[in-house]
Amino acid sequence: MGKQAVVALNEETTKLRLITPAIMEQAGWGQGQIFMEHTFTDGRVIVRGETVKRGARKMADYLLVHHEAQQPLAVVEAKDERHSVGDGMQQAIEYAVALDVPFAYSSNGHGFLEHDFFTGTERMLAMHEFPTNDELWQRYIAGKGLSPEQQETITEPYYFDPFSGKAPRYYQRVAIDRTVESISKGESRALLVMATGTGKTYTAFQIIWRLMKGAGQFKRVLYLADRNILIDQTMQQDFKPFEKVMTKVRSQELDSSYEIYMSLYHQLVGDEGTEPFRDFKPEFFDLIIVDECHRGSAKANSRWRRVLDYFTGAVHIGMTATPKENQDISNSSYFGDPIYTYSLKQGIDDGFLAPYKVFRVGLDKDLEGWRPERGQTDIDGNEIEDREYNSLDFDKTLVIDERTQRVAERVTAWLNHHGRLSKTIIFCVDIEHAERMRQAMVNANRDLTAQNPRYVMRITGDNQEGKNQLDNFIDVNESYPTVVTTSKLMTTGVDTKTVQLIVLDANINSMTEFKQIIGRGTRLYPDAGKMYFTVMDFRGVSRLFADPAFDGDPIVVYEEDDETPPEANRRGSSSNEAQDSLDDSRDKRTKVFVNGVEVTILNERVQYYDQDGRLTVESIVDYSRRNILGEFATLEHFISAWRDAEKKQAIISALEEQGVLLDALRDDAGKASAELDPFDLILHIAYDQKPVTKRERIDRVKKQGYLYKYSDVCRAVLEGLLDKYMNEGITDLKDTRILGNAPFDRLGSPARIARMFGGKQEYLEAVRELERAIYGLAA
Repeated sequence: MGKQAVVALNEETTKLRLITPAIMEQAGWGQGQIFMEHTFTDGRVIVRGETVKRGARKMADYLLVHHEAQQPLAVVEAKDERHSVGDGMQQAIEYAVALDVPFAYSSNGHGFLEHDFFTGTERMLAMHEFPTNDELWQRYIAGKGLSPEQQETITEPYYFDPFSGKAPRYYQRVAIDRTVESISKGESRALLVMATGTGKTYTAFQIIWRLMKGAGQFKRVLYLADRNILIDQTMQQDFKPFEKVMTKVRSQELDSSYEIYMSLYHQLVGDEGTEPFRDFKPEFFDLIIVDECHRGSAKANSRWRRVLDYFTGAVHIGMTATPKENQDISNSSYFGDPIYTYSLKQGIDDGFLAPYKVFRVGLDKDLEGWRPERGQTDIDGNEIEDREYNSLDFDKTLVIDERTQRVAERVTAWLNHHGRLSKTIIFCVDIEHAERMRQAMVNANRDLTAQNPRYVMRITGDNQEGKNQLDNFIDVNESYPTVVTTSKLMTTGVDTKTVQLIVLDANINSMTEFKQIIGRGTRLYPDAGKMYFTVMDFRGVSRLFADPAFDGDPIVVYEEDDETPPEANRRGSSSNEAQDSLDDSRDKRTKVFVNGVEVTILNERVQYYDQDGRLTVESIVDYSRRNILGEFATLEHFISAWRDAEKKQAIISALEEQGVLLDALRDDAGKASAELDPFDLILHIAYDQKPVTKRERIDRVKKQGYLYKYSDVCRAVLEGLLDKYMNEGITDLKDTRILGNAPFDRLGSPARIARMFGGKQEYLEAVRELERAIYGLAA
């Protein structure tokens, strides 16, 4: 008898029989120290047309943590026996870098390859040589150079809410851990850069919690922001566990009996000649956190900077979401280089932030310019200056009524198509423009404004009625206001989870402002069906998406040129309200108003966020073809992969990861595509093959006559599978569970049906042969 062939273990069996026992039984990693199949992202949201799907989550085969500190120490990536020991190392290193862990391992069940980030070296280990929890912890302590006192600080656990179960996401944990470690080593300043919607205040809360609960060095904390809504949201949401020891500074009255002080800058600075913060001793605060620190709070000659300079003995942490515009001054900022950066692109790639679709709408007067006819007068009868006006003039110096109406009509058309109650923000040139846009949107939606006059509202710094509705606009359970027009007030600090449309009808040249505006839409809210948002651009502002600075390094904290004027401080205004006030004063300058001018839409184009973080203007078909060919360069390559794939869904899923959504292609192609299965749709789109319908493939199989080599019962099973293919496609024919459903269940149990073919393996081979026959592929 010949020697029996040895069958290589697949990856799951390799982990079960070889790798897991080596880590748990031999190295002694126990429950709470080892997390298998640890997913740490949500999977990128992929949007094509109206189709939305999630990409695959990133998952480490094993995440190993210290048994007391719960500090992640290592990731282990497993491969099956057919791979070498180190074949999983590059993926292990990628995950280790993301998770900020110092050790990465790869294994095929016959050894471990270790990568040590402290030394930059790799070494081979036998299966019984995998390090214990204590061994890795001691190497971690030595590599970080931590003293016993510092260890006490960094091992302080996170706050955990047993009711919500909320815990830090992986990037929040990295930001928290790095900050706490830096402060434990004596650093007095730190900068965190985290994109809007990624949980900066929750991260700040966990930093404060761990520092205050740790070695006892931090007893009082000052949290600074420049807008009331930022303070109120923070206190009501992320900082709620501090409610018994937390106070909001009001009317410059300071009470020294609290531990956490929440304050607007100006409430501590006061009016001219008064500095209420001096009521506290310079050593009163141990920690100061500056939210949105890019807005000038640490500028050397800023009035707000006096607060930081007075409490100079405290640790100062700055937080911002804003990219840097000036490369030459990045290293001289107040807080220094960022200790951690989590960008908008990374947040979208990980599936924690919403991607965006961009509608670029070209109005004829914007693209071609407008020149008055000889002697043409404005609405007051004054002759209009004879020159060519363009988009830089419109609504700033020249107002064309019909242009405002055309914008309102296009926005309303979008709402009619995507949902009349879709939360929408329209950014305008100034307050006067925002009011006219409000009126135009009211008239374009008179049916809904008749039902509820709050359907459209203006929210600007000068209008208290509008500002009073800001909380309702933010509220995910409140429908009204639905559409708001604004100037500067809503560019920052508004937690708008459900905003689905952002309209740009202002000339925005500042990357800082543009990034802040886009940040209003980046929060995901699946419960309300929000998986992405749309930017409708009437002014060509979306060109800034292509600027490398859009998702670049952080802006320095003293980049802003304009400080809130004293009179705005006395009113309790934010910097954005102050800017609105400045805009209001500009509004009072003479604008030329003209009507009777025909304005039309010349062109529109739709751009999608692709997997590289860029906007693509390709059609769904062209985009899909390019990405299919990127995965399978030739027709032969694709057919070979399809033939050899044990599960066809794996190929479809791999293409979805590249943004190829077959459902979106079907929507684009029309009814005829419904008769094609994924194989033929891909052949037609990417390789220009004549499409063959599922019915035609079934007819070919039956004409071949090969089904007649089976018994009547087996032939009935295979014909039933052909019917399944016709109705549901090819993806699940090998799943024996379908044999428990009609029409197969009348033939007996799945096990009995398999025995009719000679056993389970024989049944599966018959199904493989059926698949090959369906596609006309050789074995």
